Amino acid sequence: MTTTDTSDVGDAIGPRRFARFATPPNQLGYCGPSAAGGLAPYLDEPVDRGMRELATQFEGAYPYLRLLAGAHGCDDPLDPDVVEAYWIGNHLLGDVTTFDFGNSIDDRFRRRAGAAWNHIDESIPAGVAHHSYHVLHVMPWAGLLQRDVVDEPLRIIDQCCVTWGRVVETGAVTLVSRRPLVWSGSALELGPATIESVTSTVEVEVGDRVALHWGVVCERLDPRQLAWLQRTTLDQLHTFAAG
Repeated sequence: MTTTDTSDVGDAIGPRRFARFATPPNQLGYCGPSAAGGLAPYLDEPVDRGMRELATQFEGAYPYLRLLAGAHGCDDPLDPDVVEAYWIGNHLLGDVTTFDFGNSIDDRFRRRAGAAWNHIDESIPAGVAHHSYHVLHVMPWAGLLQRDVVDEPLRIIDQCCVTWGRVVETGAVTLVSRRPLVWSGSALELGPATIESVTSTVEVEVGDRVALHWGVVCERLDPRQLAWLQRTTLDQLHTFAAG
């Protein structure tokens, strides 16, 4: 289903952007609140205080947003640029110092990570407050690949990383060409382009470059956004391979 959003103005831009990216995994039960509907209603309905409260319940994403906002001197974790930095990437990623980033990761994950903490700790110097970092270095799935448990972890990592694609057909179905992640046996890499049927939370046209999360088009990408998403994701893939 494609929804048309005509209310992305003023204070609604950042929260609605967050809702577009966070709703797909929330609906699958991977993260965020279990309340009926979750953030899904806010894809179309006015943003209110309730939506902001639900956003704080995303225990993976929201602390990164707070970290980015603080480094930016902003008091709103759902500021549009802050939300863009986390899901897509922008210059705000460079505002977070390694010291602050490391302290945040240590506080949140050292005790719960157990034996996996050493890997997370080693990833901090090259890490950024971006969703790809969390998927590749904090979540347990990538570690399973290195222990030869491949199929399901790879599927989850590929869907959970925000990836980029090009719309090749619209109408009854939306088709997108994208390069899924593949496992070489020692590294995660971009595989050959495939054509996939997706849903969309924004209106799209053939030729649009888009950001995808769990099979959902969450945003049309302009050239700047596309470059940031590609560069940041590839940097984290390289860091994972090097580790």
